[in-house]
Amino acid sequence: MARVSVGARLHFGFCNLSLSHERLYGALGVGVAEPRVIVDAEPAEVVSVDSVPAGADPSVRADLREYATTAADLLGVDGARLRLRESLPRHAGLGSGTRLAAATLAAVAAAHERRPRVRERAPALGRGGRSGVGVATFEAGGFVLDAGHPTARFTTDRPADGEWTVPPVAARHAVPDSWRFLLVQPDADPGRDGDAEDGAMRTAVERADPALSDRIGGIVTRRALPAVAAGNAERFGAAVAEIGRLNGAWYADEQGGVYRPPVGDVVASLSGSPAVFGAGQSSWGPTVYGVTDAENARAAAAAGERALAEAGVSGSVSVVEAADDGARVTPGD
Repeated sequence: MARVSVGARLHFGFCNLSLSHERLYGALGVGVAEPRVIVDAEPAEVVSVDSVPAGADPSVRADLREYATTAADLLGVDGARLRLRESLPRHAGLGSGTRLAAATLAAVAAAHERRPRVRERAPALGRGGRSGVGVATFEAGGFVLDAGHPTARFTTDRPADGEWTVPPVAARHAVPDSWRFLLVQPDADPGRDGDAEDGAMRTAVERADPALSDRIGGIVTRRALPAVAAGNAERFGAAVAEIGRLNGAWYADEQGGVYRPPVGDVVASLSGSPAVFGAGQSSWGPTVYGVTDAENARAAAAAGERALAEAGVSGSVSVVEAADDGARVTPGD
C-alpha cells in the first residue's frame, strides 16, 4: 500500500487576463502545510473506493473513483483500492480538485511502482488548464509564479481536457520558516467550478483591461518577487494583497465586487490588524488568506475571529506554515 499526503495551496491571482498581451494568465500562489489531502492505494484488479472521511462532500467518492480510473488507464494498470484519509473542502479556494486528482494519480502509481509524471498527465485529469500553481506546489511546494499560456493558443475558451500542457514554472522560492499564513474560512457558498467557472473566466477575459495587467506585472517583479527572495513577510503580504485586489477588478461583475461577499468585509477587517501584513481572497473563495509570521500568529488568529464576527458570519480560523516540499509518498497502513 502507498500513501500520498499533500497540503492545500493558496492562489493569489493572475498576472494577465487581457488578450492584447502575448501570454495569458500567469498565476501566483503558495503551498501550505494544512489542511491536507491523504490518499492510500493498493494494487487491485479493478478500481474501488473503500472509504472517505466522515463529513466529506458526498461527491468526493465519485471524484476519487473517476480520477483513479483515469490514473489506471494512464499508467496501464488494472486498478487499485483507495482510501481517502483526509480531504479539503471542495471549491473553497484551497485547490481541492487538483490536489485530489494529483494525489490519486501519485498513489495509484506508487502502489504499482510506476512513475506518476504528474505534470505530464495532469491535463488528462482535467487539471492545470489555466493555473499551474496547483501542479507546481504539488511537485515542490514553495511560492510559485507560473509562465501562463500563449494567448494565441489559450483564448477565451480553454482547449478540451488533455489538449494543453501545464504552464511551466517561471519562478519558485522557498518560503522562510518564520512565515505563517492565516486562513479564515467563512461559512459561505462554495466558489465557482466547472461550467460556471469557465463562463465567468470567459467573460472576464473578454472584458479585461490590459492596463491592470501592466500594473500587476510591476508589482510582481518589483515587489512580490524581491520580497520573497529577501524574506520580507511585510512587503510580500502587501504586494500579494494588492495583486489580489487588482485581480478582483477583473471579476467584479461576476462575483459581486472586488471580493465575493462576505469576503470583502473579512478582508477589510483583517487589513486593519498590524499582525496581518496583507489579506485577500484565495481563488474564487470563500477562503481568505492573511500573511503573517510566527511572532504575530496568535494576534493574527484573533484578528481572524474578529473579522468573522464583524462580517456577521460563522466560520473557522487557523494559522498554518508554508509547505516548502511537495507531496509525500510513504508506505500506507
